[in-house]
Amino acid sequence: MYNVDFMKEAIRLANECFETGEGGPFGAVVVKDGEIVGRGRNMVTAHNDPTAHAEVQAIRNACQNLGTFQLTGCELYASSEPCPMCLGAIYWARPDRIYYGAPCDVAADAGFDDTFIYEELGKPVEEYTIPTEQHDADLAAPTFERWKKFEGRVEY
Repeated sequence: MYNVDFMKEAIRLANECFETGEGGPFGAVVVKDGEIVGRGRNMVTAHNDPTAHAEVQAIRNACQNLGTFQLTGCELYASSEPCPMCLGAIYWARPDRIYYGAPCDVAADAGFDDTFIYEELGKPVEEYTIPTEQHDADLAAPTFERWKKFEGRVEY
């Protein structure tokens, strides 16, 4: 169930982030059983890491704190609508629910427009802006066959 206090914490992290010069105005928290178990704020420029978005940072922090790679039973609060990369990470983490504050058009108006990524994902691979080529499936595919037979694998 939505709790404005958790959204306020995500927004506080967003403000703290850019006020300290560590990244853009984004914050996120992961909540389980009414307690914050993970926090993240945008650290892209501080870490020189384009994947260090607030939601990804919060997921990493929560998974480390909970000792798991999935966030079933958790909720994620983000100060802004998650970008495509973050949305992918969120889906892989499998929280029960996502709550976000500012919609993506508000972030776009502030210079954080991810529309081009959504458009890119709708294209065939051959039409990607960054040239993308598939090679050597015969060399790579056997790894997946080995994985399917590997008795020690952990499904996710």
